[in-house]
Amino acid sequence: MKLIARSTVLKYAAKHPAVAAALSHWLTVIKEASWTTMSEAANAFSKAKSVSGDRIRYDLVGGDYRLIAAFDFERQITFVKFIGTHAEYDKVDAETVAQF
Repeated sequence: MKLIARSTVLKYAAKHPAVAAALSHWLTVIKEASWTTMSEAANAFSKAKSVSGDRIRYDLVGGDYRLIAAFDFERQITFVKFIGTHAEYDKVDAETVAQF
């Protein structure tokens, strides 16, 4: 999968060292993936959950952080829509948030 705005994820990781290793792992998995369905994208991580027809929420650092990604499987593209703490996640609509 190609990740749009990878630099945004790297900048977030640099500012938030507590989640840097988890984001690095997530980036590696995304880069190597060639998923064709939401199930495949969610099943790659044990705590992932589909939040809409094209978005998945990933729990990072034991659920202390959340990442929402949208997928276009036909074009093999991933878009990060949100990265934040669990408390910040609770304040957004996972189906519509577009932080980046």
